[in-house]
Amino acid sequence: MLSLLLNGMRTGSIDFASVVAEILAVLLIIFLILPFHEWAHAFTASLLGDKAVKYRGRLSLNPLSHIDPAGALCMLLFGFGWAKPVPIDSRNFKNAKIGMAVTAIMGPVANLVAAFAGLLVYNLLFFFATGFLITDIGGFVTVFLSYYVSCNVGLAVFNLIPIPPLDGSKVLFLFLPDKAVNYCYRYQQIFFIALFALLYLGVLDGLLGWATNGLYSGISNLAALPFKLFA
Repeated sequence: MLSLLLNGMRTGSIDFASVVAEILAVLLIIFLILPFHEWAHAFTASLLGDKAVKYRGRLSLNPLSHIDPAGALCMLLFGFGWAKPVPIDSRNFKNAKIGMAVTAIMGPVANLVAAFAGLLVYNLLFFFATGFLITDIGGFVTVFLSYYVSCNVGLAVFNLIPIPPLDGSKVLFLFLPDKAVNYCYRYQQIFFIALFALLYLGVLDGLLGWATNGLYSGISNLAALPFKLFA
């Protein structure tokens, strides 16, 4: 991601302000949204009975509690990344499978909430924008918020892929027998490597693009609705 931006700036296809806006959006996601994603897992797990997440230091929005250096670097370089997974003991849930599924789904939900908040800010700014705002900083704000929202929606969709260890796999496990679930956990590293191979080859581009665009459109329409009512 960073190399593409810098190359675009060098060739003139991307201006300096756009590069700065997108880098700032990524930094916001690294230091605020990825921790928010993991906090959502921890908070939900705590509500459902796993109180140990608090003593593991994960029931916090402090970025230092959640940031994974490799995941942060990947986010900066490639536009997708991760934080340190929250350790969860499903034995503390009344129903292990349901508890894990609900806890897992709240991470992507946190990304969608963050995306929705970004779109509300966008609509709010331009609803009350003056000519000065539109002509002088409107382009910068548009690039910043657009990339911020796109990254959040993309992270939500990516994490919902039903392949271990992604969040979507915990939802899939609701419908699988315990033997199959144990098999998936045992070989989750192989599954994850296979997923990255599919991503590298572009096999999933169409499906992920369709899901991301659909969610982006839906959230955009929802965030714009209050402003259309008062336009």
